[in-house]
Amino acid sequence: MSVEYDPRPSAVREARAEVRKQLEGWGLAERDDLVDTAELLVSELATNALLHSASRFTLTLSAAHGVLRCEVADSGRRTPQVLDAGVSESGRGMFLVAALALRWGCHQDGTGKTVWFELGTCGADGCGGGLPGDP
Repeated sequence: MSVEYDPRPSAVREARAEVRKQLEGWGLAERDDLVDTAELLVSELATNALLHSASRFTLTLSAAHGVLRCEVADSGRRTPQVLDAGVSESGRGMFLVAALALRWGCHQDGTGKTVWFELGTCGADGCGGGLPGDP
């Protein structure tokens, strides 16, 4: 699932809402921690896209084999940096991504970049199936 957003402040809220809607559609909404964390981290990536590239951005979500992958692609070339949480008013978004995600990364895409993170979708009881692409 992919959705493109215009570079306006409401796009961050819209991206968060899309995450919740998609996770509900996939039957993952009962994992409040997963939904809340995914919304928070997508919000951070979307905010970075708006602040640093001031361009349209695309949110892509996929879930398979116990992993939720969230990607935000924009036209910026600047690679995100993890800054110390410290007392700064800004710059902590990638610190949160690095702290809460199973994995994260960034790759250049021609004229822009894609920043992504992955979260586990299985609770303490393991996966119950039903995710798209799960065996």
